[in-house]
Amino acid sequence: MNQNNNNLWLSEKDKLDVELIDQGITPIELASEAAVGQAMLDELYSTAASKSGDINIALLGGRGAQELHRLLGELSKSTQADALLSRLNVFTQDALAPMKMNNGLSFVRDFERILGDEFFKKIKSFTPMQTDVEDLKSGLINYLNKLDTLGGLDIFFIGHGPEENQASHLAYIKPCSGAQSYHMAGIIPISTSILDHHISKFKAGGSLPSKEDESECRAAQYILTLGPAAILKAKKIVQSVVDADTAPAKVQTYAKVLNTQLSLNKDEAYHQLNNNPGLWIRLHPNVKSFVLPNVLVDA
Repeated sequence: MNQNNNNLWLSEKDKLDVELIDQGITPIELASEAAVGQAMLDELYSTAASKSGDINIALLGGRGAQELHRLLGELSKSTQADALLSRLNVFTQDALAPMKMNNGLSFVRDFERILGDEFFKKIKSFTPMQTDVEDLKSGLINYLNKLDTLGGLDIFFIGHGPEENQASHLAYIKPCSGAQSYHMAGIIPISTSILDHHISKFKAGGSLPSKEDESECRAAQYILTLGPAAILKAKKIVQSVVDADTAPAKVQTYAKVLNTQLSLNKDEAYHQLNNNPGLWIRLHPNVKSFVLPNVLVDA
């Protein structure tokens, strides 16, 4: 456990640091959100074909994966993909807390809205981050223990969020939060700007929260998030950046991640990663970054 400027990070037991080798990113431009959703589904099928047994995935919230979720929801209404669905251990990757689990602005409710009841009946397990417990740290540790017991993530479906000064976040790893390569998850104090972004992207994606749910969401104090170690240990990263129309800052922030080479000096590289956590994705050797043409205007 590590405390950094009121950010609480949970570390791996051995705290082994990783070699910071910049792998770069090659964006894959697709014509529509539907095409991105199909490409993400194809990555899931590819993983299913390459291994036996369970498949562990972290779902992406907000706009980024809604087309994937719609496709999975449709598949779950028939028996076509039952063999695949029955192998899935599904995890959420971030959450706002404290907040009731049934709040309409929680990722869990949004997943249920789009994926549908049949999806959750057919998958092997669903493990959300608990946001309505008295001890958030203990709840997060239980979540990480289950993920570790199951063998870690086969696919980390991930997005890209804009921050000030053309920085960005992955999951909800915030700039200057002190995240290190051995941090598996964190509890981060929240800001008004994050809450505004969270609520606006839910509304843009079709959510219609009640006034009570929005009020409770705006009173949230923390972000629960998977950390760099969870990203780097995943067998595959599948990124989706599709909402430059509703979040135009992503044009510049995604371009900065594409064009920023990480320093060969370890201390300087960590400084870059701390200031712009979107760069963590450049360290993973197996990344598919699916984007729409309007994301690459400045790239």
